[in-house]
Amino acid sequence: MKVLKFGGTSVGSPERMHRVAELITQQPEPKIVVLSAVSGTTNTLVKISQALQQGQKREVGQIIAALEKHYQDFYQDLLPAEVHQEGEQIVAAHFEALKATTQEAYSADVEKEILAQGELLSTKLFTAYLKSKDIPVVLLSALEFMRIDAHQEPNSAFIRSQLTELLSKHPEGQLFVTQGYICLNSYNRIDNLQRGGSDYTASLVGAAVGAKEIQIWTDIDGMHNNDPRIVKKTFRVDGLSFNEAAELAYFGAKILHPFTIRPAQRANIPVRLLNTMEPQAPGTLISDHQEDRSITAVAAKDGITAIKIKSSRMLLAYGFLRKVFEVFEKYKTPIDLITTSEVGISLTIDNQSHLENIQRELAAFGEVEVDTDHTIVCVVGNMPFQKVGVLKQIVDAIDDIPIRMLSYGGSKFNISLLIDSRYKNETLNRLNEHIFTFPNP
Repeated sequence: MKVLKFGGTSVGSPERMHRVAELITQQPEPKIVVLSAVSGTTNTLVKISQALQQGQKREVGQIIAALEKHYQDFYQDLLPAEVHQEGEQIVAAHFEALKATTQEAYSADVEKEILAQGELLSTKLFTAYLKSKDIPVVLLSALEFMRIDAHQEPNSAFIRSQLTELLSKHPEGQLFVTQGYICLNSYNRIDNLQRGGSDYTASLVGAAVGAKEIQIWTDIDGMHNNDPRIVKKTFRVDGLSFNEAAELAYFGAKILHPFTIRPAQRANIPVRLLNTMEPQAPGTLISDHQEDRSITAVAAKDGITAIKIKSSRMLLAYGFLRKVFEVFEKYKTPIDLITTSEVGISLTIDNQSHLENIQRELAAFGEVEVDTDHTIVCVVGNMPFQKVGVLKQIVDAIDDIPIRMLSYGGSKFNISLLIDSRYKNETLNRLNEHIFTFPNP
């Protein structure tokens, strides 16, 4: 069995849904298809939630009405005329539920119920289309098997047992469709795997069923060596190791959700990145195979805040780092990079939600400096410390760009540089020009 995930742009129009149907029926083996919401839908649902939170009832109604009109047009173009009534019923039912939900007072739980409507709509409409073409298909509700625990971590044992039970009810089934992104939490309330979480769903499903391969279909022909939105001359990376892909996803490569790799790597299931618009392209294969090369790709992560704590009390004081880390643990704020000296610590975070409280508590340890608007540029490859010259090659490429921090040694697959965000584009272009050997055309 294979697991195929299609993102929002891949199902962003009726024509593209038709194309996805062609793609999945061309592959003869059993498969589970994971769908995102139609492109633009989740952003609109976020706007509805924000308007509800601000008490703007009239704006809520206007946004819902516009979105409903979009889906009324969508199903009419998607479905044959003889099943328009079914499409109308699907759209009407979900917008009735959406309107009812927005009558409640805003809460985080209400927001998550609102956001879930996108995936529920896309999968039901897509399933209706497949059935209209006499393609046997089973719609599986992710809310019946996808669950996270009290720590927001997937409950892998529950996912595996529930999914196995659901599939066993359809022993002849060759094609299953389910929702990405959405799940239930430990309180049996609708929750989600955060933005981009459909990739994560596909990986969790693939691991649960022991899939032969997990395919992530987007509108890009695989992972590139650099950001093609900023750098003109990039090339597709045909093969990545799990470790390289995990580093690139976490540090900014938009083609993958950061958590996607973990379940697939644990189960040793290859992940293939493919392009819905160019299905014949080979894409990028992510596996346990490590290519013999020093530098593979570059990614950049924006919105980084640098925090520096200077304290003479740190000198020879065991337990100091633990106390600092406990502040970030208290406010559930992950640390990306860290460097230390005898009298100071510099570290970075990408979540400023609790920055004021963190800064106040860190002040008890010494002088605190905070710099915002930074970018982490991550150079990924196979770079153990025995390989001399790699770091020099990177630094020489940007020798006149100020580097705020440099992190190397925590992983042999990653060298990370912290720079002011205004230097991001220049840095990516310089690295692209100086550290890569471009394949022959």
